[in-house]
Amino acid sequence: MCGISALLGSDDPGLARKMAKSLSHRGPDGIRSWNDEHCSLGHARLSIVDLLGSDQPIGSEHGCWLVQNGEIYNFAGLRTEFSGYEWRTKGDAETILAAHHHSVRPPTSGPTQIGKSNVKGWIRRTAGADDSGNPAVKHIGWASQLDGIWGFALWDSRHQELVLCRDPLGVKPLLRTITADGTLLVASEAKAFSHHEAYTPRMDENAMLARLAFEYPLDETTLFEGVVQVAPGTVETWSLDGEGRATLTGVASYSREAVVPSAAWNPDLEAAGLLDSLCESVEDRLMSDVPLGIILSGGLDSSLVAGLAHRAAKQAGKPVPECWTIAESEDNPDFVAAEQVAASLDLGHHTSTLEEDSFWRALPSLGWHGEDLDISVLFFQPLFERMARDVTVGLCGQGADELHGGYPRYRDLAGHRELISDRLRASRHPFAEALIKDISAAAPRGAGQPWRANSHDPSRRFADLTSTLQFELDHGQLTNFQLRLVDRHSMAHGLEVRVPFLGTAHRRASHTLPLDWRVRGSQEKLALRAAAALTDLPESIVKRPKLPAGTATTPILLASLLDELRPHAADWAARHPALERILKTQPDMAIGLRLFESLHIVDGGVGRENRDLWTLLEDVE
Repeated sequence: MCGISALLGSDDPGLARKMAKSLSHRGPDGIRSWNDEHCSLGHARLSIVDLLGSDQPIGSEHGCWLVQNGEIYNFAGLRTEFSGYEWRTKGDAETILAAHHHSVRPPTSGPTQIGKSNVKGWIRRTAGADDSGNPAVKHIGWASQLDGIWGFALWDSRHQELVLCRDPLGVKPLLRTITADGTLLVASEAKAFSHHEAYTPRMDENAMLARLAFEYPLDETTLFEGVVQVAPGTVETWSLDGEGRATLTGVASYSREAVVPSAAWNPDLEAAGLLDSLCESVEDRLMSDVPLGIILSGGLDSSLVAGLAHRAAKQAGKPVPECWTIAESEDNPDFVAAEQVAASLDLGHHTSTLEEDSFWRALPSLGWHGEDLDISVLFFQPLFERMARDVTVGLCGQGADELHGGYPRYRDLAGHRELISDRLRASRHPFAEALIKDISAAAPRGAGQPWRANSHDPSRRFADLTSTLQFELDHGQLTNFQLRLVDRHSMAHGLEVRVPFLGTAHRRASHTLPLDWRVRGSQEKLALRAAAALTDLPESIVKRPKLPAGTATTPILLASLLDELRPHAADWAARHPALERILKTQPDMAIGLRLFESLHIVDGGVGRENRDLWTLLEDVE
């Protein structure tokens, strides 16, 4: 895991390095950069595989340069397949260059010239950037060979083409924006863009409305105006036009998740196969040349990962990963359950409890690294900080709820539909109707734009469980909320966290589970529990119901924080008249927005991250 940066069209070769340096929390093991006359790349490295030999940016004999954030789990097989490639390292990142070299032929008559282009929404693009034969399509084959988690930028000097690519589910971030002079900026986190003098961070009010109504950002939006995510499972190609302006030439999807429930499922025959698919994912994610640990919350998902990692490590002759747990007290149910799991499996277990002022001290860091409105999951910061003292890689249980129907809203879709519809109606925001009926009438939509779909009508999106699961996989709950939380707050401390539930084999097995083996009445994750029953986990853990992470782990500390700040929430909401109505019903989000604005918008989002909480909350003009 690392932090990456890239610029296309800039005449400041040192800027990529400055951007990468601002992400040194993601990669504390070295900052490096490379540039030619058109493109600059920067890299902040967290060393995990080939510790001494895989520094980036890394070049190739075929004139390409790469910066990557993430891991390619099948890199050993790819190195064998591309044995004729002139390898410079023993690591996983170079397999991206090898796959590209194997599939993309050099141009026969110099770089391809860009055809007619124009500004559409927030980007300049060619007219055929999303046509079936666009330049990104030629990268689908080799990108599909990669198995792992990644966001990367690959500069092909032969074609004068920058290739941006993100893993199938968006586990790793990849953000971009365009400056007024036409320079493309790419980075792992939006804060890196503030080092370009032409970039000024501004809040995207339309994206914020969706964030408040749906409880997570939608599509490729961020909360920053003009800052867009590369879509999961997508390749983009960029080149410079005749005037040196970065232009999107192609967008192509190489991966698509499809929830296709089968009619029946027999646990006696099929639970073992479901468990095996997760075992395979866990085994792949033990790949590391540095110490690895488990984030153990005491819930079913993380407990299952801990148990399978224990089994896989023993079978492979590797050290058995130890576990880390944090809660507000030793009497907390999560804490007690985690201790039970560790004891029953004979796992090394690092436990700690939070001090009374933990939220007050750590909330600025949470807001700075999260780049969102989160305040309830503050335990992530001290948990990951303590893990990072002993290990560099962690495994967690994220993704299981989206695959297996774990959230309470899945058991009351009618109530969930009405909640979101009520928020949108009550907001009276001009974008609310467009969000339901026609997004393109009010915001940039389409290939490469912040909005992928043209409508997010709650009555359609949450019509039934299948549509709900598909929507939350495709449009934000998983990528923009759960995976963003884990990525930003673990990487804040130079800790790479991997998500075994999202491995290819387990995703495929889970997508076909019948709906009543995900949700049935008041029960959830029935198929997964049937698989877990085949392990050595205690029965009480296998049957333990899903609890919300933040409020379950730190209910008293969180309530205390909200009680003290809630009286100010109405005043802070009033700073945003167009959002005030919806913020009044969500005081925690009003607090989160105040902190987001203070950290990321005031003073251009630079230099405020080390201030105390009250100073940040009060110092907003």
